[in-house]
Amino acid sequence: MSETSVGKIVKVAGPVVVAEQMTGARMYDVVRVGEENLIGEIVELHGDQASIQVYEDTGGIGPGEKVVNTGAPLSVELGPGLIESIYDGIQRPLDRLVEMQGQFILRGSDVPGLDREKRWHFTPTIENGAEVGPGDIIGEVQETSLMLQRILVPPRLRGTVQDLREGEFTVEEPIGVLVGPDGERTELKMMHKWPVRTPRPVRRRLAPDEILMTGQRVIDAFFPIAKGGTACVPGPFGTGKTVVQHQLAKWVNADVVVYIGCGERGNEMTDVLMEFPELIDPHSGEPLMRRVVLLANTSDMPVAAREASVYTGITMAEYFRDMGYSVALMADSTSRWAEAMREISTRLEEMPAEEGYPAYLGARIASFYERAGKVVCTGSPDRQGALSIIGAVSPPGGDLSDSVVQATLHVVKVFWSLQGRLAQQRHFPAIDWLTSYSFYKQYLPGCFEDKDRGEAMAEMTKQAMGLLEEEAQLIEIVRLVGAESIGARDRMVLETAKSIREDFLHQNAFHKVDTHTSMDKQFEILKAILYFHAQSLEAIEQGVDTKDLCTLPVRTDIARAKFVEEQELERIVAIRDTIDEQIKGLSVPA
Repeated sequence: MSETSVGKIVKVAGPVVVAEQMTGARMYDVVRVGEENLIGEIVELHGDQASIQVYEDTGGIGPGEKVVNTGAPLSVELGPGLIESIYDGIQRPLDRLVEMQGQFILRGSDVPGLDREKRWHFTPTIENGAEVGPGDIIGEVQETSLMLQRILVPPRLRGTVQDLREGEFTVEEPIGVLVGPDGERTELKMMHKWPVRTPRPVRRRLAPDEILMTGQRVIDAFFPIAKGGTACVPGPFGTGKTVVQHQLAKWVNADVVVYIGCGERGNEMTDVLMEFPELIDPHSGEPLMRRVVLLANTSDMPVAAREASVYTGITMAEYFRDMGYSVALMADSTSRWAEAMREISTRLEEMPAEEGYPAYLGARIASFYERAGKVVCTGSPDRQGALSIIGAVSPPGGDLSDSVVQATLHVVKVFWSLQGRLAQQRHFPAIDWLTSYSFYKQYLPGCFEDKDRGEAMAEMTKQAMGLLEEEAQLIEIVRLVGAESIGARDRMVLETAKSIREDFLHQNAFHKVDTHTSMDKQFEILKAILYFHAQSLEAIEQGVDTKDLCTLPVRTDIARAKFVEEQELERIVAIRDTIDEQIKGLSVPA
């Protein structure tokens, strides 16, 4: 280190440290603070003074202690070993830290993100002498039984590959050499670093035109998210934001899942860390963790690391996207990230905006969600990847006019509105069907191999939503004048809407069958409900009493359809025949 790269602390304000004599420092350079070498990042510069957000507890740090500038931005290590790992907000492996230091992690711990000792079997996919550029695939590593990691040429490098060989290597050992156009030789390794605040480059962005299947009926059928899309889940305490995020992480049909526990309570993150290793991936039958990366940065961890954790997670997600995979990123919750920004901003004495948040809150949230998308990856023009972002938002008191919610709604395309009244009625997921929306609904028919079946599903969801909206209007009338004052058809609308709510939209996350529903099963359940409605309306026109229709035994079959195993869908299909038989058996009054 040169003399100009060593500064001196002049002020400590919580997670913010001010150092002088920092000539030559740049924004977002990583520094080492104090005698314990705490990790920090420069977030403000005034002359030779630098304000630093420290990712660890600054207790005991005082003026006069040294600050060493590394001269490099905060970066993550990308390569084999990411999958199945559990990191903190700045990519320190928590499981390895526990092994080395016990339950209480020491300050200043500097453990590399990727294991330096583990050897991986590398298989080249190109010949020596091949010309390659940024993002080209040069080889493969079978990281887990579910994840084939493709080794990429790091961005900004191009040239001719030499000495590329198959074998067992650590992430730091050279697997070949890249000779640049100017003759400069660069060692190729299975690992490279990338600054977290810089989006990874892509060749071209595409329209997200394919639905990301989640197995959650209210989401897939009514408010779907696309591969490469963005969604937010705002709601007050107790409405099930975290359970929704957990369900999506478990069942979404993405190749890789990156789950960021950003500032949430420790017990919720503990549930994730304890539960995920025991889960079985429904698509492969293998343990779910074999395609998952977890970042745990709970509310009792340093606030500055919380701010960095979302960038750490999304950079990892972009890395897997660049391999041509579909990646789903869950951030729980972006409100805690915004609160971390607010605290850092206050310590920096910046002018506050609405609710005390910094004026750049909206820009930061937008820049985060804009890193999602379906793309043509750098390298081969035939390789496409997708990164979907689903962020939970925890507004104080469930107030959707909160600055973080509004800034998020400006940029996301899907809004799942969690309502306290639904949670109090034990209706989960507590997603309000009247206020939620999705801009990806036009791609729903593409979920089915049979185009006609897909078009029918889209039409059925429109009909079901129309019945739910009509129910909301009728309920107001019933409250004023009573149920006896409305006609037979309207009473049937109320009954069918109730069936849609209770038999389709309501879903038990902890039931072994109901926790996940395929699109074919969703189609058959919704078709049975709407078929009963259509047949009932015909019977009412012929004089059948609505009460008789509502008490038919087939109503129980419809209610239990969601608990039918996926391999027994013919039982749900048969419900339509039962409906015909039982309605025909009703006597028409003279």
